[in-house]
Amino acid sequence: MSTQTPVPAPPAPHALIRIPVRIVVLVLILPVRMTWDALKATGRLLDRALLRPAGRALTWLVDRTVRRPARWLRHRVLAPAGRGVAWLARGVGRGVAWLARGAGRGVAWVFGGLRRGLAWVFGGLWRGFAWAFGGAWRGLAWVLGRLWRGLALVFDGLWRGLGWGFGRVAAGAARLGRGLAWAAGRVGRGVTRPFVALWRHGVVPVVRHGIAAPARVLWRRVLVPLGAGLWRYAVVAPARWLYGRVLAPAGRGAVWLLTRSGRALARVLTGLGRAIAAGVRALGTVLLVWPWRYALVPLVTYGIVRPAVWLWQRILVPLGRELRDALAMCWRVAGFVSVAVGRGIARLARNLVARPLVWAARHLVARPVGWLARHVIGRPAVRLYRGVCVPAGHWVRDAVWRPARRAAAEARRTARAVLASARDTVTQTRRDAWRALLGGRPGEPHVAQARTLGSTTNVPGAAPAPEISPQQRG
Repeated sequence: MSTQTPVPAPPAPHALIRIPVRIVVLVLILPVRMTWDALKATGRLLDRALLRPAGRALTWLVDRTVRRPARWLRHRVLAPAGRGVAWLARGVGRGVAWLARGAGRGVAWVFGGLRRGLAWVFGGLWRGFAWAFGGAWRGLAWVLGRLWRGLALVFDGLWRGLGWGFGRVAAGAARLGRGLAWAAGRVGRGVTRPFVALWRHGVVPVVRHGIAAPARVLWRRVLVPLGAGLWRYAVVAPARWLYGRVLAPAGRGAVWLLTRSGRALARVLTGLGRAIAAGVRALGTVLLVWPWRYALVPLVTYGIVRPAVWLWQRILVPLGRELRDALAMCWRVAGFVSVAVGRGIARLARNLVARPLVWAARHLVARPVGWLARHVIGRPAVRLYRGVCVPAGHWVRDAVWRPARRAAAEARRTARAVLASARDTVTQTRRDAWRALLGGRPGEPHVAQARTLGSTTNVPGAAPAPEISPQQRG
C-alpha cells in the first residue's frame, strides 16, 4: 500500500486584496476615530467640569431659596394657623348647632301643642257634624225607602193587571187562529186531493214503469256493450296495429340513422380539431419554445447569470468580507492610536496648563478669599446671630407667644363654660315651662290614677282619681 502526499490547494486570492484594503481603510478611519474620541472626551469634560457642578449648584440654590422656606412656612405658619381656624370653626359650628337644635325643639314643642289643640277642636266639630248629618241622612233614607216601597207596590199591581188582561186577549187570539187554520186545512185538502191522486196513481206509475225502466234496460243491455265493442275493435285495435307495425319500426330506423350520422360527424370533427390543435402546437413550439429553449435561456445562463455568480462569489463576497474585517480591525487600531495621542495631549495640558492654574488659583485667589470671608463675613455673622437673634427669639417666645397661648386657652375654657351655662339655663327654662303648662317633666309617661269610686279604701300607693269622665274633663 503506497502513501500519496495530498496536493496543496492553490492560495486563495484573499491575501492579494487584504493588505491594500486594510491600509486604505486605516488611512480613512484614523481621522474619523480621533475626531470621535475627541468629541467624547470633550463631552465627558463638559459633563464633569461644568454640567454636574452647575446642576448641583442650581439644586442647592433652589433648596435654600424655595424648598426650605416653603417647608418652614408650611410647618411653622400655615399648619398652626389652619389648626387654629379649624378649631374656631368647630367651636362656632357646635355652638350654632346647639342653638339651632334647642330652637328647633322649642318650635317643635309649640307647634306640636298647637297641632294637638287644633286636632282636638276640629275632631269635636267633625264628630258633631258627622252625628247631625248621619241622623238627617238616616231619616231621609227611611222616608225615601217607605215612599219607594209604596210606589213599587202600586206599579207591581198595575203591571200584574195589565199582564192578566193582555194574557187573556192573547189566549183568545190564539184560539181564533187555530180555528182558522183548521178550516183552511180542510178546504185545501178538499181542493188538492184530486190532483194528488192523479199524480200519485197516474203520472208516477206511467213514467216509472213505461219510460224509466225500458230506458235503463236499453242503456245497460244495448248501448254500453255496443260502445265498448266499437271503442275496442274500431279505435284501440287499429291504433295499436298502426303503432306496432308502422310507427315503431319507422322510429327505430330514424333513430339508428341519426345515431350513425352523429357518430360519423363527431369523428370527422374530432379528427379536424386534433389536426388543428397539432398544427397550433407545432407552430407555438417553433415560434415560442425553440427560441426560448435554444436562444434566450443559453444566452441568459451563460452570458449573464454565470458571470454574475462568478463575480459575486469570487470578487464581491471576498472583497466585502475583507472590507468588513478591515473596518473592524482598523477601528480598533485607530482607537489605540487615538487613546495614545489623547493621553499625550492630556499629560502635556496637565503639566503645562492645569497645574500652574491650580497653584495660582489656590495660593492667589482661594486663600485670600477664604480668609476675607471668614474674618469679614463669617465671624461677624456668628456674633450677630448669637448676640442679637437668639436673645430676640427667646424674648418673643417668653414674652409674646407663651402669654398669647395661655390667654387663648383661658378664653377657650371660658367660652366652653359660658356655652355650658347657657345650655343648662335653656334646658331648665324649658322644663319649667313644660311643668307650668302641662305638669310633670317633659317626656315622662302619664300614670293613670286608681279609680276607687269615691270610697275611703284606696289602692296602696295610688291616689284616688276624681269621679269625672274624661269627656267631661276635656
